Amino acid sequence: MAKESIVTLTVPALPEYVDLVRLTLYGIASKMKFTFEDIEDMKVAVSEACNNAVLHAYGGAEGKIEIQFASYDEELAITVRDYGRSFTASENKETPSLHGKSINEIQSGGLGLYLMQALMDRVDVQNDGGTAVTLTKKRMKSEETA
Repeated sequence: MAKESIVTLTVPALPEYVDLVRLTLYGIASKMKFTFEDIEDMKVAVSEACNNAVLHAYGGAEGKIEIQFASYDEELAITVRDYGRSFTASENKETPSLHGKSINEIQSGGLGLYLMQALMDRVDVQNDGGTAVTLTKKRMKSEETA
């Protein structure tokens, strides 16, 4: 049995660094032999988590995002952590409030947790001196994989 392997990436909480996170995810998920579709789903979910941190965590001040990729035998857990102000997951988890938001605000955010939950096998949110979103995807057994 292969043991856990962890890669940690720390980037400034700026939009231009989200692509670097996506590239790192692609490299790790490819080595783990995830399907192209699963990798694309994970890239969208991780982008949403990173964008939430970029847009909301630091209120325009400088900050950083720490992304941890923990690979196990059959799954990859990606934790996106910021050290900014937390949002209340219970408010956003089940029914994100769309009241008072324009269509542009709804499209650019607010449905991020729904999207992450739809694309990943498990989504966990912790608020402890910041916000940590852990996205987990199990690798499917495939006949194509030799």
